[in-house]
Amino acid sequence: MSSDVTATHRGRFAPSPTGRLHLGNAWAAVLGWLWAGSQHGEFLLRIEDLDSSRVRPALTEALLADLAWLGLTFDGPTVFQSQRLDLYRAAFERLREAGRVYPCFCTRTEITRAVAAPHGPSDEGPRYPGTCLSLSEAERAERSRTRPPAWRFRPAAGPTEVHDLLHGGLVQDVAEEIGDFVVLRNDGVPSYQLAVVVDDAAMGITHVLRGDDLLSSTPRQIQLCEALGLPVPVHAHVPLLLGPDGKRLAKRAGTPSLGELRERSVPPERRLGWTWRRQPHLAGRTDPEVRAGAPPQKAHPGRSPSSPRRSVRVTR
Repeated sequence: MSSDVTATHRGRFAPSPTGRLHLGNAWAAVLGWLWAGSQHGEFLLRIEDLDSSRVRPALTEALLADLAWLGLTFDGPTVFQSQRLDLYRAAFERLREAGRVYPCFCTRTEITRAVAAPHGPSDEGPRYPGTCLSLSEAERAERSRTRPPAWRFRPAAGPTEVHDLLHGGLVQDVAEEIGDFVVLRNDGVPSYQLAVVVDDAAMGITHVLRGDDLLSSTPRQIQLCEALGLPVPVHAHVPLLLGPDGKRLAKRAGTPSLGELRERSVPPERRLGWTWRRQPHLAGRTDPEVRAGAPPQKAHPGRSPSSPRRSVRVTR
């Protein structure tokens, strides 16, 4: 898809077909769809299907059926990440030519066992201590004989600023607090961080609305945008939906999927109305306010079910 954008607001919904969609997914999809529509913009669908060990064609078909049941419409053809590997590879080669990535032969177990390795974000695992950074070409060649490497990105030193419409200003020193992170796995598949940056730029995405469990990924993605010379979209990380037990709705036992609700003949507008009323973050807001384009109000930190985000500092 061309990155030539005529709309001033172009959003996207990017689910992974590794399980059935649930109300938490619907929450983000509908908010993004309403936001784009209120700005007379465009809203695109991207299927993030790079995890071949968990993705199933039947789940992709069910995902598309559930979105149709919700009544959501999308602009342009559906984008599948599995059909865009050449784009990711080209971006990786640009990083390698610029000297921003290096091969890493460490297993996660080895990293965990490294002396005094502090823990980074849960999605990245323990903070990488830089074991393979100083390997010589001969050492790299020797290790490549027995283990294909992953490739790590070297973030620029100093603070990275995030301007989120809901959370305000955030600052993180990615190099110091996250460390060098993987952009290409040892099986040749790009990481989430690289793929999402490349995709958003290629699709001309201007506004990203997603759950605030992904807020901690944003500084890394901004670093990749800057390294690749790509535009940084506007971000709005919305509060996650909580179940009656106070835990986030997710692809886990006890959380009804949209497919199950559809099979029970529950009207989608009734289910979405229930979702809206149960969210204290939207107290006092009406549908016209949302249609007018105002994003949901800033969430109270204590209401987010996300794990604590060490090293992401609010600066508003």
